[in-house]
Amino acid sequence: MSDWAVILGASSGIGAACAKELASKGMNIFGVYLRKPKDHIQALSEELESYGVKVVFKKMSATNEEKRKDAIDELKSLGDIRVKVFVHSLAFGALKPVFDSELKNTLNQKNIEMTLDVMANSLIYWAQDLYNGRLLKKGSQVFGMTSSGGHRQWKAYGAISMAKAGLESASRQLAFELAPFGIASNTIQAGVTDTPALRKIPNNESMIEKSLSVNPSGRLTLPEDVAHIVSMVGRSEESWLTGNNIRVDGGEDITG
Repeated sequence: MSDWAVILGASSGIGAACAKELASKGMNIFGVYLRKPKDHIQALSEELESYGVKVVFKKMSATNEEKRKDAIDELKSLGDIRVKVFVHSLAFGALKPVFDSELKNTLNQKNIEMTLDVMANSLIYWAQDLYNGRLLKKGSQVFGMTSSGGHRQWKAYGAISMAKAGLESASRQLAFELAPFGIASNTIQAGVTDTPALRKIPNNESMIEKSLSVNPSGRLTLPEDVAHIVSMVGRSEESWLTGNNIRVDGGEDITG
């Protein structure tokens, strides 16, 4: 049986860092991405393959049910495998306030439902299909990427904050229901990390400045910081660490 990591959002930021770290430790990579150009994916694939692992990248919307079923079938066609690590690192949501002075560019039902579907609900759907496809097995580790936005508010972050809180709840439910099978599920709460996703948030510069001013470790979180923890926990066969929100932030969130 060979071990694979399935990474949603594998082409950049934390997802790409996790792919590189896990590949460097000998784990095969199945990456899902949506927008990056072909030459970028080719270069990333070659970097991962340099570690002697198998690499598959699939361009698709992670919320498309038909495409998800196709991805599961493709994984099953790889032979006797275990999805040792499943990383949900999707960053695509509506960045709008609930209210503004003219109510012209505020969150609507479609915005909220789309954001929740991408950034929270899809964790459940993928985990269900991976489990039902006998790909999640004893020793598998599930990770959802959250942030302090799950319990903290910023302007124009409302829908994403709702999604992060929902993701954390979904992860706990997975932990509860998968525990009898030796499968763990946790969320990773990264500190403020300078990624393409962060740069899309309005007033991200102030978020960066505040993080730098309060983080007792004296710097921002790096994608590699998160990847190291995912790799360390993910490669373990221990399932007793489950149902948690693991802070990977150098002490940022606990600092007043």
